[in-house]
Amino acid sequence: MSHQDKILDSTGAPGRRYSLKTVLRLFVPSVLGILIFFVPLTLAGRTTIPLDHMVSGARYLLGGLDGWYALVLIVAGAVYPLATGRWRRSVTERIFTVLKLLGVVAAVMALSGWGPALLHTPDMLPFLFDKLVIPVGLIVPIGAIFLALLISYGLLELIGILLQPVMRPIWRTPGKSAIDAVASFVGSYSIGLLITNRVYKAGQYSAREAAIIATGFSTVSVTFMVIVAKTLDLMAVWNLYFWLTLLITFVVTAITVRLPPLARMDDEKPGNEPEVARGRRLTTAWYTGLDAAREAPSLARSVALNFKEGLLMAISILPSIMSVGLIGLLLAKYTPLFDWLGLVFYPVTALWGLDEAMQLAQAASTGFAEMFLPALLMGDTGFVARFTTGVVSVSEVLFFSASIPCILSTTIPISIGRIVVIWFLRVALSLLLAIPTGYAVMALAVNG
Repeated sequence: MSHQDKILDSTGAPGRRYSLKTVLRLFVPSVLGILIFFVPLTLAGRTTIPLDHMVSGARYLLGGLDGWYALVLIVAGAVYPLATGRWRRSVTERIFTVLKLLGVVAAVMALSGWGPALLHTPDMLPFLFDKLVIPVGLIVPIGAIFLALLISYGLLELIGILLQPVMRPIWRTPGKSAIDAVASFVGSYSIGLLITNRVYKAGQYSAREAAIIATGFSTVSVTFMVIVAKTLDLMAVWNLYFWLTLLITFVVTAITVRLPPLARMDDEKPGNEPEVARGRRLTTAWYTGLDAAREAPSLARSVALNFKEGLLMAISILPSIMSVGLIGLLLAKYTPLFDWLGLVFYPVTALWGLDEAMQLAQAASTGFAEMFLPALLMGDTGFVARFTTGVVSVSEVLFFSASIPCILSTTIPISIGRIVVIWFLRVALSLLLAIPTGYAVMALAVNG
């Protein structure tokens, strides 16, 4: 027996023989994937994950061409449903095809400076194009290249078995969905959704599981949370803000999975994670990961497939962000729509006797248009209101300027109507939990 074919199964279980090559195939891509997506690295005085550094580097290399790059993707995204005939599939597809065409117009206006002055204020087209569209247009395709390292060589299956006892009873999702959750928080909701869609298409998530992950875990990244915290002057309590926001986000998800519409979605899928015998979880996880690594396609094939899907997702997302995001921002700034929506949440905010109860309720409702809007509106309020705003901005997960178009661009079968209901539930529950938490943090900060 050659060194390459050395048997690495110390238990002697029949049929469990793996070569050193298979073990390396599990470990090397997985470790590289973890480093790229999850381990912060300091470069040029900036600390973030390597993927974010790569995106920043790509934008730097593009220089003034980054806007033209984004415009090319947006035009491709608007043409794609027309060229493939997807616009004929449903009324929703037709509506979003029109919105994508409008997104091209909005992108041309953002790039050229043409159009009404009110659209060129810093919180309108410049915000959408520079802060959302260009970064997402870079992070999704670049992230997709390295995504193969995380999801194609056994790590997903290994983690899935290990975390099954936690994920399944609390969130009713497979253990492997923990990777989606961490990828969203450390990297980007777009990367989390890319993973979710890829695994769903492979038949490893049911429609309900994919919808739970997309609407419950795929929130904004840590780096964007820092921007929210700075805007709301919460950096003095950053660690408490971060961990409590993480906790509240996932507690809210644990509740919403037990309520309609998520609780009533189809839960059938072709394959399930293996059942684990008592006391055999680590061994089963190890074998399951090695089996997946042994059967995985070549790295070149995995990268090509993931890059293609990432590029298709990027061109689908970007025009929708431009049009839907702009409409949402205009409604928030120039109409009373979100003031009216805020009345729904007022009983929840008033329950705790908060001075800014109505202001907080109305600000929370604007998060449906863009998650950053509440922070802009509540920056000068009291500590509890600011803390609550910071938590709800993240824990609501769903917003029309980016995450909702991202979800609708995937193959996950969840309608806009269901997304709206889930958003209302998430905001109400987040407010209910975040306000008393804000009082507790304020007490700790004062005593500390």
